[in-house]
Amino acid sequence: MELLLLIFLPLAGAVITSLLNGGAAKISALGFALLSLCVSIFLLSKFTPNANMQFVVNYPWIQQLGISFHVGIDGISMITVILTNVLIPLIILSTFNREYKNENAFYALILFMQCGLLLVFTALDGFLFYIGWEAALIPIYFICAMWGGKDRIKVNMKFFVYTIAGSLFMLLGIIYLYLQNPAHNFDINAFYSLSLDSDQQGWIFWAFFIAFAIKMPIFPFHTWQPDTYTEAPAPGTMLLSGIMLKMGIYGVIRWLLPVVPQGVQDWAHLAIILSVIGIVYASIIAFTQKDAKRLVAYSSIAHVGLIAAGIFASYNLGNLGQQGMQGVMVQMLSHGINVVGLFFVLDIISSRLKTNKIEELGGLAKVAPHLAITFLIIVLGTVALPGTNGFIGEFLLLFSVYNYNAWLGAIAGFTIIFGAVYMFRMYQKVMLGTTNDLTITFTDIKGTEKIVLYTICVLIVAMGVYPKPILHLSEASVQQLLEQVNQKLTGLN
Repeated sequence: MELLLLIFLPLAGAVITSLLNGGAAKISALGFALLSLCVSIFLLSKFTPNANMQFVVNYPWIQQLGISFHVGIDGISMITVILTNVLIPLIILSTFNREYKNENAFYALILFMQCGLLLVFTALDGFLFYIGWEAALIPIYFICAMWGGKDRIKVNMKFFVYTIAGSLFMLLGIIYLYLQNPAHNFDINAFYSLSLDSDQQGWIFWAFFIAFAIKMPIFPFHTWQPDTYTEAPAPGTMLLSGIMLKMGIYGVIRWLLPVVPQGVQDWAHLAIILSVIGIVYASIIAFTQKDAKRLVAYSSIAHVGLIAAGIFASYNLGNLGQQGMQGVMVQMLSHGINVVGLFFVLDIISSRLKTNKIEELGGLAKVAPHLAITFLIIVLGTVALPGTNGFIGEFLLLFSVYNYNAWLGAIAGFTIIFGAVYMFRMYQKVMLGTTNDLTITFTDIKGTEKIVLYTICVLIVAMGVYPKPILHLSEASVQQLLEQVNQKLTGLN
């Protein structure tokens, strides 16, 4: 029952918040987000870090079609649940110094999206997973379309077409698996047990992979991302980059690897090559960006490319693969925290100075030392400095890719070098140097801005210094996943 509370509390909050006006809607949204965080902490305190699904709820929903409301949490999904319920309150709190038209609708949509995200990360029924997938898309579409920049309609339509097309491919794959299942239900364990030939697994791989690759995104399915991140309102960009792209990563781990292991084995090399191309391509494009928000958007593509490469490389490494998959778990958390911090800092600068153009800024550290220090810590986490949250995940991921293929590992390693160059270059031009007529008027962070940025900095340092709890949380589930995949491959061969 606790899991039902976790999933539906944000939905109840969305309904109540939509009925309120002005500042009351803002307070209501933060209250429900904090309650959700408390529930997730309670579940974490009762969670046993083994390979079993826990807090399982399984109710018949549409019995004629074999659809059940079947949800549960293991170590893998616990990571994504924690990420969601830690970031949502921070994202809402980051808006407290901003004014939005129709605030009740704005905050209600954020909570509705939270419900969809939690459903995706806990669903153990294929149809329910798809419902959550679409439920998370709808509110972010309206958030971007109603509160985005001047080109929001054109950009948002491209984003919507991309994601809907990917979702339809995935739906076809889910329906096909349902038809191959003798029990005629959408249960995840039944999907895991299916015996599909190589051709069947091949096309199902692409049906799911396209949907997940668009969401992450992976090259060449990424073209919607930079424009959408730039035109979306800051909270929308944080939701997209911090949490929503993790839906694609989670989908690969939960719904792709164990269902079609032969299909993954056949196409993993191509997926890794596409991911590594994305790392290099996005890093090179980031060098040329004059808009700081767009630079961070391309940086996100590069970092997610490394995560995707690590997933498919780990899959092919047997026992060594567990370390790479653990790196994926840590990096999902780290990337979400870091990218939300980056976009929030840029939102603070944009809201005060009405620009994100790097060449128009400079000298902010002199007039805003607290912002400069917190921004530097976030940048250090992003470039994977040892002792920050970004280091352990990227180290394990690069270790995995290198063991898969030394050349691909060496090329993927450029993400750290490139990332350090363009992130420090941006920091230098924005924060250091002399002030100008525009930046001299800048005021330092205060109130809720300090709370959000200090919290993010504490998480960056704490995870970097002591990542063991996160690794321990998902270790057994990751090990079982890889064993399950290897057993199925052995049976097929």
